[in-house]
Amino acid sequence: MKNKIAFKLTLYFVVALLVFALIISSVFLILFRANAIEMQKVELEQRAVKISETFSSFLTGENKAGQGQGVISGGMGGYGAYIRFLNDIALADVWVVDENLKIITKGQGMHSSYEFSALPANAELIVKEVFTGKTAFSESFSSVLETPTLTFGTPLKDSSGKIVGVVLLHSPVNGTDLAVSRGGIILAISTLIALIIGVLLSFIFSLSFTKPLKKMSKTAMKLADGDYSAKTDVNGKDEMGELAKNLDILSERLELSSKESEKLDQLRRDFVANISHELRTPITVIRGSLEALCDGVVTNKDQVDEYHRQMLNESKGLQRLVGDLLDLSRLQNTDFEIEKTEVSLCDIVNDTMRSAKSIADAKEIQLTLENTALDCSVLGDYGRLRQMLMTIIDNAIKFSPKGGGVIITLDDTEGKKVSIRDNGTGIKTEDLPYVFDRFYKTKEIDNIGGTGLGLAIAKQIAMRHDAEISVNSVAGQGSEFIINFKENQNEN
Repeated sequence: MKNKIAFKLTLYFVVALLVFALIISSVFLILFRANAIEMQKVELEQRAVKISETFSSFLTGENKAGQGQGVISGGMGGYGAYIRFLNDIALADVWVVDENLKIITKGQGMHSSYEFSALPANAELIVKEVFTGKTAFSESFSSVLETPTLTFGTPLKDSSGKIVGVVLLHSPVNGTDLAVSRGGIILAISTLIALIIGVLLSFIFSLSFTKPLKKMSKTAMKLADGDYSAKTDVNGKDEMGELAKNLDILSERLELSSKESEKLDQLRRDFVANISHELRTPITVIRGSLEALCDGVVTNKDQVDEYHRQMLNESKGLQRLVGDLLDLSRLQNTDFEIEKTEVSLCDIVNDTMRSAKSIADAKEIQLTLENTALDCSVLGDYGRLRQMLMTIIDNAIKFSPKGGGVIITLDDTEGKKVSIRDNGTGIKTEDLPYVFDRFYKTKEIDNIGGTGLGLAIAKQIAMRHDAEISVNSVAGQGSEFIINFKENQNEN
């Protein structure tokens, strides 16, 4: 079945409705039967009381006429016609007994087809209770009628108010079961109709519930197939809508991640190409020089020395490249610890400028320091911080025109801040977001010899010192790199 959830929801609802109907039906039938029996009790009581009152007045009237002697013991007497009348109106078996359970008279009403050889069950208890001045009820099961029966007793009094007998009414609860069965049939029909309507509505509601689930399932399958542009198009303020919204967010992030992955793959390919070029050139030079020396092509001492120097320089370049790769790998490893001590940023900046002066002089570039900091102390690794500044200053010199200038600013107004500004070629807007990425290189002619690792290493060094590094640049107008150390950095 395609709509398994809809089927399950409908089935659960039907089961719940059936259990509910069963409980309600059982409670209803029990309460209905009890109420019907109670109503019959009240009706039976009213009849018995009325019969007793009428019978008492009859006895009182005969006594007044001088014919009352022996009425109790004399059997039917002059009120036989009244007894026969009771047979027609009492709608129950009627006994009139004395305190010794001797039947004064017995009338058979609606159930005259049954022969009774004795008083009703529990008659003795009822008679005793009635002779105390109370009315009494008894509920039992008749083996003759095979149905529950009710027996009610009420006192029979003479003119002086003395209790001289008991009127017993004995009636089967025959109408109760019929009423209960009819009520059960009506309840069953009503439940069946409600169940049919409930099943139809639950199925419709279940389909509307599962519709957004189907959309989300299709979207999830598209995402699994690599289509990260897929959307659920499900709007709602409930949990289902929230799930759909999260799925759409996941789709957007997967699409962004896919693009980032493609960009990273391209950077890696470029890196491999750059590294291949960087390695091929010095290896080719070293091999060519060694072959020339080994084959005796070069024998002049000055030429041999030149070849040696050239091989030494190329090996230094290889060493630098390998060193950069190792530095980046270490700095990105969280387990690699940097030993931090309290150092002076002023000393690091001055030391870096002295080392960079020879590079700047070669291009006739003026290095200028503007230091307004009163407190230069920070917590860090002297060598790593010097490496970070040297990388940025070296780039500033590399991309500055001959005869230009590089300004290094140091202040502590809002934490320790170092700024390195040049008036070189600048960075294009589309390149700005990626200048700190690994393996990224601009297409500038001045950057042909780079590996794309310098600024990535500088950023990692800044991060390991709880510092932020950023760049502001306009193409053709120069760039400014800013390193901000936190105000409480030296307390960490």
